[in-house]
Amino acid sequence: MKFFLDTANIDEIRQGVEMGMVDGITTNPSLVAKEGREFRAILEDICELVDGPVSAEVVSTQFSGMIQEAHSLAEIHENIVVKIPMIFEGLKAIHQLSKEGIKVNVTLIFSASQALMAAKAGATYVSPFVGRLDDVSHPGMDVIQQIVTIFDNYDFNTQVLVASIRHPLHVVEAAMMGADVGTMPFKVLEQLIKHPLTDVGLARFLKDWEKLAV
Repeated sequence: MKFFLDTANIDEIRQGVEMGMVDGITTNPSLVAKEGREFRAILEDICELVDGPVSAEVVSTQFSGMIQEAHSLAEIHENIVVKIPMIFEGLKAIHQLSKEGIKVNVTLIFSASQALMAAKAGATYVSPFVGRLDDVSHPGMDVIQQIVTIFDNYDFNTQVLVASIRHPLHVVEAAMMGADVGTMPFKVLEQLIKHPLTDVGLARFLKDWEKLAV
């Protein structure tokens, strides 16, 4: 499974790249706003650091506006993937952009039926939000399993990008289900590394080594 970082923070991205754990980046207007820098400049910096897909979101909710923004974003770098919301006008934009060869990540997906429609429209990625589904007492990972099964049934080329990941268990379950990508905050990437028995074992090894060094 590919690991994407869900961030616009250059320091976090650089650390992830140095670990060899970053296959791509997803951003959104909220993440970019936290950085206090110009949107396009941030995307350019990210594309210089990451040799992989970088998702950038449109803010228009109308077809013509989405297409215009998508063209502008796609000009920034060949790795840019345009994020389009899963709405009626969005489906029209996905269909048009896919015909033009512009890669699209369909965001704000909360059901298998929405993912199916996005795939039929030509999406490169679908992004089901598992954490937000969990928040409303609907098992988010159940939706991932449904989407993976449907896509396998019909050999869709669209990749399942598990979004709104809240903890390591989401990542492990997504990998077991065969999802293509998991996008996560940097803190979850850090949590995946850690285990209390690793800490205990390392402390014991170092203590034993100190005895040998005396």
